[in-house]
Amino acid sequence: MPRYAQLVMGPAGSGKSTYCSTMVQHAESLNRSVQVVNLDPAAEYFNYPVMADIRELIQVDDVMEDNSLRFGPNGGLVFCMEYFANNFDWLEESLGHVEDDYILFDCPGQIELYTHLPVMKQLVEQLQQWEFRICGVFLVDSQFMVESFKFISGVMAALSAMVSLEIPQVNVMTKMDLLAPKAKKEIEKYLDPDMYSMMEDNSDTFRSKKFKKLTKAICGLIEDYSMVRFLPFDRTDEEGINIVLQHIDFSIQYGEDLEVKEPKEVDEEQSNLNYDEIFQDKVSS
Repeated sequence: MPRYAQLVMGPAGSGKSTYCSTMVQHAESLNRSVQVVNLDPAAEYFNYPVMADIRELIQVDDVMEDNSLRFGPNGGLVFCMEYFANNFDWLEESLGHVEDDYILFDCPGQIELYTHLPVMKQLVEQLQQWEFRICGVFLVDSQFMVESFKFISGVMAALSAMVSLEIPQVNVMTKMDLLAPKAKKEIEKYLDPDMYSMMEDNSDTFRSKKFKKLTKAICGLIEDYSMVRFLPFDRTDEEGINIVLQHIDFSIQYGEDLEVKEPKEVDEEQSNLNYDEIFQDKVSS
């Protein structure tokens, strides 16, 4: 049987760890077993149990303190991820070989890992060799997406990850529970956006014709792909969480290979009972 995985991605502070924690709790309420693997070597704290932690293999702090390397935070993280890519056997040993696994991979937030570095693509290919069906889950902070230009930036980041990794991807707008009611209503237009009308609404803010032309080309690219849509994620809304999970499960065909439970056969003695006679006996008694 196949195994299943969510690759939880997004910029730093977009709520990846909170998403994993919320999804684990939601899965428990559905009597589903979901495990989490931390792949962020710079992580400091997360409030959920993990089946594997990359910090057991390598940590950013240790790399930065190595005088022979002299890396800063970003360089140290890239070094850690490249070291991880050369030691996938550690991950294979940590995951084991259990069938029907469902694992959330909590990934680092550095965007270069999903644009021009091959590390995450190598991870995807390795997981596919281990018979994982993978869905990318790209998170963007809803509080960041309140302006059109910031929204376009977030969309381009999501599209870049989707094109780079070449796997099904569900884009999620997180922290909806932190928005004021007015802001929550305004942000609904960004969940399934019309890029051209959005650009027209902000046409007065363009300072140059070149910038306007570039923005129009970017909006056309996003609109033509017709693949960048967002699902709202409110960690206090169980129904909304379930909708996100259903979209992800559908993209990786979770549950299609589960065995169908046949109804138990009725015992022959019970099937031969004459219920009319039993009823008459009870009435007469």
